[in-house]
Parts: sequence; structure tokens; C-alpha cells
Amino acid sequence: MRLNRSAALLLLAAASLPVDAFVPSTSKHESISSASSTTITDLTQLGTLTVPQIGCGTIAWSTEKGRPNPDLAELVTTACKQGGGFFDTGERYGSHAKTALGMGWGETECLVEQLIREADMNIDSNISAASKPVVATKFTPSPWRTTVDSVIEACDESRKRLGVDSIELYQIQMPDIVKPLRFLGIDKSYDEVYWDGLAECYHRGLVKNIGVSNYGPTLVTECHEHLAKRGVPLASNQIAYSLIGRHNGAQETLDRCNELGVKVLAYYPFAMGLLTGKYSSTSPELSAEDALTSALSLSNSKRSKFERKDLERYANGDGKRIPAGGVAPLLRTMEIIAMNRSTSVAQVALNYIICKGAIPIPGARTSAQYVDNMGALHWRLTEEEIIQMENEADNLGFSFDGAGFKRSDAKFVGYGMEKWSLS
Repeated sequence: MRLNRSAALLLLAAASLPVDAFVPSTSKHESISSASSTTITDLTQLGTLTVPQIGCGTIAWSTEKGRPNPDLAELVTTACKQGGGFFDTGERYGSHAKTALGMGWGETECLVEQLIREADMNIDSNISAASKPVVATKFTPSPWRTTVDSVIEACDESRKRLGVDSIELYQIQMPDIVKPLRFLGIDKSYDEVYWDGLAECYHRGLVKNIGVSNYGPTLVTECHEHLAKRGVPLASNQIAYSLIGRHNGAQETLDRCNELGVKVLAYYPFAMGLLTGKYSSTSPELSAEDALTSALSLSNSKRSKFERKDLERYANGDGKRIPAGGVAPLLRTMEIIAMNRSTSVAQVALNYIICKGAIPIPGARTSAQYVDNMGALHWRLTEEEIIQMENEADNLGFSFDGAGFKRSDAKFVGYGMEKWSLS
């Protein structure tokens, strides 16, 4: 039985909603202007691509009355001036209600293309090939997509929206878990079909590199082997990973990917803000711990009440699943390291992920936020500092798995939550 596309869209509603990335406050660092023109030389290989060791998530990007937000325009221009940038988007990314209802796919892809094109026109000398941003996008597994051709068609549409001849990194957003008719026994997996679709896109030159998302050690190994038989390398696997998000199969996945030569892209690098030491507090006198656990910080956070409730449990503890004190003991350690290095807690969180061999993908909506994130480049934590933070994180007695409907192991779809397991 095949599902009508329109009917499936309504069933899915919020299906496959893109990964959310916390965008930290920049009140402490808004004044850094010279850094915006500093060329980034801390680079890494991602398949055939050379990209900064830190990417930029576009989940929170939006337009204002049909025009790009000026802050976003400045952000992209800054990235170009710094030597490029690595932006992660997806066909399901978008801010309008129609996108949330399963319509209007490709909104953010179009926005990214427009911002890069306009940055090229506004910079004194046009963007060279070496400094042009790298853009990755994603294919969304859906009930009406059951053939190789459906992958090729989706890829071609994304390619056109991004205004490129070949997409630099084309990823599958998640395993094929969206099964609205599972209760009727209709739950056939099309993962291998999607892999064959990606391989065909690669051989046709529609994409330069291919990747997956939310694949655990077993599935990423199967995919790697399946693609290898078709002469196609697997470049990346995007998973939730952070200092307090290493459990539930995440660390094992990273280790397996490192063995396979598959680069891990880490979303939720700040654990939805818990590892920045602040939410929206405007008081620079607050320590990281105080800012996080203060009522001011969490009550002013621009998150749903369900997200705030979960984040409050992580921040303060609930005496049940999360011990009293929550994440505060780890933040104290991170703050000491940050102070000794004249950097921020957020930058320590990002640098940790780099040291583990992954590329963190934090969100940013302004040039100042982007520059602040890039402040985690060109230096590395010591092995002693890494062990110290990991010990504190392990002693917390809990692992971060998301907040509200935004989970690291599930997606909210129109008919409920669909889960996957990295382990």
C-alpha cells in the first residue's frame, strides 16, 4: 500500500522537523569586530571538502517580510571574509507555518542561496572558489518516497534551490522511521533504497559527497559497506553529541565512524544551551553556573514551556532521574578552564568536540554569534582538561537526550513520536 503524498504531508505535520541548534547569547562578545575579518585556517577534511573545524546550523534562520534578515546577511558576509564557512541546512528547514504543516519545503535552502549570492555581490572582490562557503543539505525520508528516483528528484530540487551544479554534501536526515501506518503492519524500511538513490546521485554528478544522520554503529557500517559496493564513499554521519551527550550510543558511534573514516557532524553541541553557561541573561557579573540556574535565565529563554521544563530539570536537578544540582558541577569545571584560557564556556564546549574528532554544528543568527563560535578554533584543550571534564560529566549521573519535543533520539511526527537508537 502506498500513501498519497498530500495525505501523508498532513499526517506528518511536524514530521522530520529539522534539528534545532541552540544559539547562544553574545552580550559578552558583541564588541569583537576585528575578529570578523580574521581568516580561518583551522580546517579539516570532510570527504573531498576542506571546511572549518566548526560549522553553522541554519535551523533558526528566517526571512523578514520576504527579505533575508540583515543579521543573517552580515553573518554570511563575515563567513566569506574569514575564508568561507560551512553551513548545514535541509529541505525541511523553514520558519513558516506551511513548512511546519509539511508544505513549503526548501525555504531555508533558497534563503542560503540568496544570502551567499548577495554576499558575493557586496564584497569588494567577488568570492573566490577558496573562500566560498560550503553548503550541506539533507534528504528527508518520507512515506511517499519509496524509490531511487524519488531520491534523485529530491536531490535535483535541492540542487536547483541552492543554485549549484552539484551539491557539496547531500545527507539523509534520519533512518527511515516515519511509518504512520505501522499499526496496520505497513512498516517496510526503505533505507537501502535511499542509499542506492544517494549512490545514483553521486554517479550522476548531482552531489560531490554523501552523508547520513542519526545512524548508530550498526547502521552506519551497513551503509558504508553498501555504498562501497557501488564505488561510493560515505563522507559523514550527523548525530547529537556533546560533553553530556556521549551516552546512549553516541560515543560508540563516533568511535566507529572514526574507524571507518566517516566524519561525524555534531548537532546539539551545547546541549540546547546547557553547556554555554547562560541562556538569555544580560548580567555579565553572573558566573556560568549562576546564569544557567537562575530563574531569570530560564524564564526568559525563548523556548516552549515543555522545553523549559526539561531544561530546568537538567540545570537544577529533580532529585529523581537527575540529581540535585543538575549540570552545575560540570559547569564549574568548564568555567575554570575557560577563565584560565581567556575564552568562554561555550567555546570550551565546542573545542571539546573538535578534540574528539568531530565537527560541531552550533547555530548562529548574527555575525557576532558566528564569530564567537569560531573563537573555539586555532587552539586545543589538553588531554588532562578533557579527562577532567569527562569525569565531571560522567559523575553527573545523567545524559542529555533533548528537551520537549526536540529529542536526540526521536522526531515528533503528526501522529506521535518516532524513535531510533544509536546503540
